[in-house]
Amino acid sequence: MAVTTPTLTPAFPLGSRLNERGVVEIGGCDTLELAREFGTPAYVVAEDDLRMRARSMVATYRGRNPRAEVHFASKAFPCTAVLRVLAQEGIGCDVASGGELTLALHAGFEPTDILLHGNAKSSAELRLAVESGVGLIVIDNADEIDKLERVVADHGGGERQQVLIRVTPDVAGATHAAISTGQADSKFGFAMAQAPAILDRLRGSAHLDLQGLHMHIGSQILAVEPFQRAIAALATLGDFPVIDVGGGLGITYTDEVAPSFEAYVGAKMDAVERHFGTGRRIIDEPGRALVGPSTVTLYTVESVKHNVSTWVGVDGGMSDNLRPMLYGARYDAHVVDRPGGSTRCHIAGKHCESGDVIVRDALLDDPRAGDVIVTPATGAYGHAMANNYNGVPRPPVVFAKGGDARVVVRRESYEDLLVRDV
Repeated sequence: MAVTTPTLTPAFPLGSRLNERGVVEIGGCDTLELAREFGTPAYVVAEDDLRMRARSMVATYRGRNPRAEVHFASKAFPCTAVLRVLAQEGIGCDVASGGELTLALHAGFEPTDILLHGNAKSSAELRLAVESGVGLIVIDNADEIDKLERVVADHGGGERQQVLIRVTPDVAGATHAAISTGQADSKFGFAMAQAPAILDRLRGSAHLDLQGLHMHIGSQILAVEPFQRAIAALATLGDFPVIDVGGGLGITYTDEVAPSFEAYVGAKMDAVERHFGTGRRIIDEPGRALVGPSTVTLYTVESVKHNVSTWVGVDGGMSDNLRPMLYGARYDAHVVDRPGGSTRCHIAGKHCESGDVIVRDALLDDPRAGDVIVTPATGAYGHAMANNYNGVPRPPVVFAKGGDARVVVRRESYEDLLVRDV
């Protein structure tokens, strides 16, 4: 009889367990069998986890405000199959480029349920958004106003494009500097002192229809108070029908304790109602909180060596998970058929960089060549940041549900590395 084990931390997808063989199961699938069938590295998504988190976030917001909308920050996991699941669950989509917009449309999102933001949008990207009928475009800078007005005028039809203005509410220190976006000196949006003049300019535009305010203060935030301070700052700019409160809710990677959806939504909604009143159209943009816990990455151990430290070399690394190298992100790791353990080691990637270390000071059970390693909570920014450094093909994305698994993004081949040559 399969039993739940305390060695599987909250970082694993909902429903994960050890099976009768003592092997970690994801979505009812034995991870050793997944590794044999699909190879490694591989991203494995527990589809039920993905759907349940989407439903929970939507229900929590709608319980507070029937007009509230949840838009997935697609940069976290820009995969057609993932986007399609979230669209089916009543989520909108937040995109930051023409490529992400193309993926969102292909996945089945209604254009009116898509929001485009970004700090350096090209005229081509703005044109694609307008021609596609995107619901909202977030104005990030004064140059963009000029470009978007020209695009809308050239498009014709006499309709104005609905827009928000992104404001940096001068809330810093809530997360790592590399993923903080709410500080005054940010590449994103307008500083509070600049915003009134920009708002006046947009109110007078013949082609743009100002709807409200947008903010985003960063991601992997583990307290609710910074969100409340940011919303309070926005309220000094006036009253608007639409308030986009951004995303940013953190998740558990190792031992972090993240606010629940109820605490996160409650804090944001309390702040909006306190400072703006009721009846507003509220938009939230979670990314990591929806998809991060849904996914694990599987690796095969290629070598174990004992220098000053024990180094466990695996067949992936910074080509499939760049976050530890970018800003020291921490992950949990286990041998899939021997979770837990006491052998302290560094799990190193295969790339020609000393910094290519996925997990430092991991505690594994006597790791050896041929073992399969699992790192949970890789749904956010794993696939999104995957790359071909050292000519390594990018991993597949595999959906697991009810004991069945299917490939939704195939593994790249060496031939794929050549397809753009001319």
